[in-house]
Amino acid sequence: MRQFPAFFLMDDAHVVIFGDGINAERKARLVAKTNASIRLITDTAPDWAAEYRDRLEMFSSDQAENALFGARFAIVALDGDAEAEAAVALAHAQGVPVNAVDRKHLCDFTVPSILDRGDIVAAVATGGAAPVLAKDIRAKLETLLPERIGDLASLAQRWRPAVKAAIEDETRRRHFWESTLRGAVAEAVHAGDDARAEALMAETLEQFSQSDQTPVGAVHIVGAGPGDPELLTLKAFRLIQQADIVFYDKLVSPEILDMVRRDAERVPVGKSKGEHLVPQDGIHELLIAAAREGKRVVRLKGGDPFIFGRGGEEVDALREAGIEADVVPGITSALGCAASARLPLTHRDHAQSVTFVTGHAQKGGVPDLDWPALARPHQTVVVFMGVGPAGII
Repeated sequence: MRQFPAFFLMDDAHVVIFGDGINAERKARLVAKTNASIRLITDTAPDWAAEYRDRLEMFSSDQAENALFGARFAIVALDGDAEAEAAVALAHAQGVPVNAVDRKHLCDFTVPSILDRGDIVAAVATGGAAPVLAKDIRAKLETLLPERIGDLASLAQRWRPAVKAAIEDETRRRHFWESTLRGAVAEAVHAGDDARAEALMAETLEQFSQSDQTPVGAVHIVGAGPGDPELLTLKAFRLIQQADIVFYDKLVSPEILDMVRRDAERVPVGKSKGEHLVPQDGIHELLIAAAREGKRVVRLKGGDPFIFGRGGEEVDALREAGIEADVVPGITSALGCAASARLPLTHRDHAQSVTFVTGHAQKGGVPDLDWPALARPHQTVVVFMGVGPAGII
């Protein structure tokens, strides 16, 4: 990540813009959406500046140093290269970060493509490499976010002190926010019924704060697929974004682990041949304990949990302990490998069936398989964990 995303707080701030042309006007229009005031450095007052007369102050070029003092940032929108370089140097001398329009090499930061929903702001940047692509991505986000999602964020902001005072436990407080901001309260806000949303918020908080019991969490046994993040299911992505704790296997790729919610606890429980970081019974105990603490638990497994992934054993152990267990399928390595190699597992002319077998016996040695049946023609046989016993197979 070459760029570090951050948002400037604009209350009581001022922004300096060098220039008076179309680029300066566009940047002024963007800054005017915030609470900041604008200081425009120009020797010729442009007509468009009148639109922002209540929050825009003009300075001549020889007053630029004074205008820059204490600025949150500066934007250089000048036509000439020499003039632009001089303006950037002047801002740097004052310790002010600069964006120079169409001059990537002079920029301390770039201005992203912005989606504005009030208190909800999303920004997409390409480091100046492809601004059109950033705008396309923003347009897709526009279709996904409800128009009043910013009003929902404002409601949460108003209620945050009351919720923090009523619910001291951080995990329970997170669960409260997740249930309200994804449930009836959110639906009322999106429908424009703010009075009902406020009433529901008060009712839900009272019910939640009066209960001192921590509800038992559910465990989601999630297939991470063969490693490509784009092959992760939407449900799997949603669950790892909501999880409080994730127990993950060795085969789960770093790219997929990067998609886990940033503040979630991550516990490696992976296994490799001859090396079990945590025994299977130990994994069961960890899952049960985390669920009884009220946490949202994800057991993240490579491939599919029910294809030689011991997911069935984990489901049985959880159900015996009275823990709700949900299974999310993943693309098993057999399907991922075949697709990558462009090798169909079934074909009308050659293979009318496909069989998945394991090359790993439960207690070592040769697995107890129906070898004559596997040797019959017109079928595909997929062997999992078959590298070691490949010669015997």
